[in-house]
Amino acid sequence: MKAMVINEFGGSEQFTQNDIAEPTVKAGHVIVRIAASSVNTIDMMIRQSGADLPFAPQLPNGVLGMDFAGTIEAVGEGVTEYKVGDEVYGCAGGLGDLQGSLAEKMLADVRLIAHKPASLSMKEAAAIPLVGITAFEGLTRALTGEGQKVLVHGGAGGVGHIAVQLAKYMKATVFATGGSDEQEDIIESLAATYIDYRSESVEDYVNKYTDGNGFDVIFDTVGGNNLQNSFAAAKLNGQVSTTLSLLETDLSPVHFRGLSLNVVFMLLPMIHNVGREAHGETLKQLASIVDAGALKPIIDAENFSFEQIAQAHDRLASGKAVGKVVVTVE
Repeated sequence: MKAMVINEFGGSEQFTQNDIAEPTVKAGHVIVRIAASSVNTIDMMIRQSGADLPFAPQLPNGVLGMDFAGTIEAVGEGVTEYKVGDEVYGCAGGLGDLQGSLAEKMLADVRLIAHKPASLSMKEAAAIPLVGITAFEGLTRALTGEGQKVLVHGGAGGVGHIAVQLAKYMKATVFATGGSDEQEDIIESLAATYIDYRSESVEDYVNKYTDGNGFDVIFDTVGGNNLQNSFAAAKLNGQVSTTLSLLETDLSPVHFRGLSLNVVFMLLPMIHNVGREAHGETLKQLASIVDAGALKPIIDAENFSFEQIAQAHDRLASGKAVGKVVVTVE
């Protein structure tokens, strides 16, 4: 079968089309014919620096791609929830010995998939799994609930725009930071209050929107040095969730404000084969939320075919993409 593979780690020019062996179904798994696959930042990180990452696919003929939507072609022993012909979506490959979704077919652990939201196209469904699971985990671990004030840093980004919608679904009052007119339009279209981090200081917007008390929940998708802004914006005994904490930083504000810090690394179940069923359950819940009309991914306007995966990676890397970058495989 056809696959877009890499034989060395490096730039997007490493992608080449090759024929690889078709997967064989096994117990607890299904074979999915891939219709669409989205590009995530972690895919680019693996492609560029996989030699330094213990969970990178084996080379040569490494197949990247984590998110997908497609149709089941074969069902393994012990699988009762799915049948041939079912439309599914998930995040189930592109790491270690798990073949990725940039191929005509892939073997998927049923604990990492769910039935595709009926109201979405394959392309739209493929945009959700990684960012959706990340956003859901970050908000639920922060005990997000009705009546709370939630601040999402990077509210127009891949994880951020999903987190804004999920926080609204959880009946919170949502605020989100951004830094352009385009991001302002996206955030306000999602019925959240836009905060321009370029012109408003943390002290300014904490005073403006919380009477100086701080936000109940901060979801920081920017991370890094911005974590200090999150700590400063949180209320006493507040919750901070982040997806990017790869730095040395001063935790004194966490101590003196009694904050809870939740670090979300959603790939752990895939890497360690521990708790994978939680991802499947989250995908089921996300599908229900989508079909209830409370969640919809934003898809970048640029279209990419299977053979244009290098251009899709370049599009995401450029910073010009608005919403998720998705490639059509089938």
